[in-house]
Order: sequence, then structure tokens, then C-alpha cells
Amino acid sequence: MSKKILVLPGDGIGPEIMQQAVNVLELANEKFKLGFELVEGELGGAAIDKHGVPLADSTLALAREVDAILLGAVGGPQWDNLDRAIRPERGLLKMRSELGLFGNLRPAILYPQLAEASTLKPEVVSGLDILIVRELTGGIYFGSPRETVTLENGERMAYDTLPYKESEIRRIAKVGFDMARLRGKKVCSVDKANVLESSRLWREVVIEVAKDYPDVELSHLYVDNASMQLVRAPKQFDVIVTENMFGDILSDQASMLTGSIGMLPSASLDANNKGMYEPCHGSAPDIAGQDLANPLATILSVSMMLRYSFNELAAAEAIEKAVSEVLDQGLRTGDIFSEGMQKVGTAQMGAAVVAALAKL
Repeated sequence: MSKKILVLPGDGIGPEIMQQAVNVLELANEKFKLGFELVEGELGGAAIDKHGVPLADSTLALAREVDAILLGAVGGPQWDNLDRAIRPERGLLKMRSELGLFGNLRPAILYPQLAEASTLKPEVVSGLDILIVRELTGGIYFGSPRETVTLENGERMAYDTLPYKESEIRRIAKVGFDMARLRGKKVCSVDKANVLESSRLWREVVIEVAKDYPDVELSHLYVDNASMQLVRAPKQFDVIVTENMFGDILSDQASMLTGSIGMLPSASLDANNKGMYEPCHGSAPDIAGQDLANPLATILSVSMMLRYSFNELAAAEAIEKAVSEVLDQGLRTGDIFSEGMQKVGTAQMGAAVVAALAKL
């Protein structure tokens, strides 16, 4: 029986990078006889333009049916002035929430070939391999009440709410500890327990969960210290587990250790490892349509999908090897370019990965 994958190119650079990822996926599908069937839909601005909403009911129904979802990116300035409820990003948040995609895995791995592209000294980042586990369906991005009000004196005031239930913290902590067991057996829980009530509960629950994992070492850092340590000595980390907003910020920061956010894939998983896979970067409307975007994060998201949702390890490893070989050839998009390398565009980088995969 064929397995279905929903492809959502999205907005900005999304369609360009997705085309390259689909080319790689179709070759892997044929080469490894995976039996995948691809179907396409709209999310974000593309869905607003077609359906009037950032996530159509028909697309959500399709997302529930398929075995995995591959997403490009959403958003752009042309939709910024819409009502908050129908902006492109709301479609992405609704998809995560409706499908129960609570666990976001963001690996920050430095390819040795890109040590020079990192803004930090090579000796600080070489050998870097961090996994950030971010809670994705709770916290301040989903909390209510939230509103902007006008006070009696005419001044405007806005507020948001940052709620977490014990069960939400426990399940993401378990993901962090389970992942650490497969890696370096260290978990660093990041919070702001010195000032936030939600973080105090977060820390208490993580400590409770740790009792079931005596073989995994647990440490705690406040988020401000964690962000400093990520730059000062990033190799001290194995798995970082944290709440939604902190994970959003720290994973972007960690991406620059690897040379570019254009290198970072991510997986958002439900309790059964059904997932949505997407690059960590945004829609980059400033470079959209110019053949400048780095497709490697999206291609590596395909590899994560094969590994986590389909357990197709040979195909996943082949794609990762193909990416590494292309970097060995000295091909670089502008975001990871350094002196002496060959600068290429989106399509050429994607074609090079396809060619490398075909030879394996």
C-alpha cells in the first residue's frame, strides 16, 4: 500500500526550495522503492490567495489522512496588514495544534566543510551536534486571554498569556529524555524559573520525569544564560528541551553556529511519530524568486521525515551523504559561501544533491 505525503510549498522561497526537495524525494522514492505518493496543497499566504483563509478545511482534512507532511515556509509582507486571525502564520499554528504536533526536533549539526562559514571560531564549533527539543503547541503562542485594550487615559496596553499544563510539560520532557538516550545521554532543560510561574512548574515536572531516566544526566539553565552558553561553549550541550517561545529563539541562534539557518531542518511530531517536516528558516520574501535560497535545510527535512516517520534509515542516510558530498565539491549558496568556494543558486544546489544521490 502506498504511503501518502502532503507537500505544502507555501510562500516566499517556499516553492523554490520545495521543488528541489521534491526532486530529491522522488529519486529516493524510486531508488529505494519506498512506495510514496505525493499530493500538493496550500498553506499560509498561498492558501489565503486561493481559499481566503490560511488553512482551508479541505487541506486540513488531507493533512489528517496522509502519513507525513513536507512544508516549505509561510508568510510575506503582502499579508501583514490582514486581521491577525487570518494571517499566514495562523495557518501554520492551526495545523500544529489540530494535528497535535507537540514535539519539535531541531538538530544543529555542523558539517565539517562549513566550519569556516560559522561566525564563531572553528575550534569552538567543529564537531557540534546539538538537538533542540521544543514544545510546539502550548505556551505564549497559543495562550489566552490575549488582547490589546485602550486604558481610561487613552493609552493602549497589550498582554499575552503563557500557560503550561503538567501533562504538556511531561510529554515534551519524555521526548527530550528519549532522544538523549539515543545520543550523548545529557539533557539541559531551559526555563526562566527565577521569574516565571510557568517555568517553575516546568522545572518541577522535568525533575520528576528525570527519575525515570537514571542513565541520563539532567541540568537546568535560565534562558538568558543558555543563549550565552550557546555562543560561548556550544559543544557542552547534547539535548536541550524547552518551551515554545524559548525554543523558537534558541534554535534560530543555534542555527548560526552551523553557518546558516539555511542548513537547519526540523521535525514536528505527534504522539505516534506522524510529523510535519520543514526547514527552520522563514519565507525570506526579500530573496524569493531569485534562485538565491539555500534548499539544503528542506532537503535535510526530507531525510528527517524518512528517518522519524517512515523508519527508512538507508534512504535518510543516503540523502545526508549526498548533501555532504555536494559540500565536499565546494558548492555553496550565498548564505554559506566562503572564499575559494563555488557560488551556486537554488536549482544548481538541488540538482547537485540529486546527482550525488543517483551515484550512491
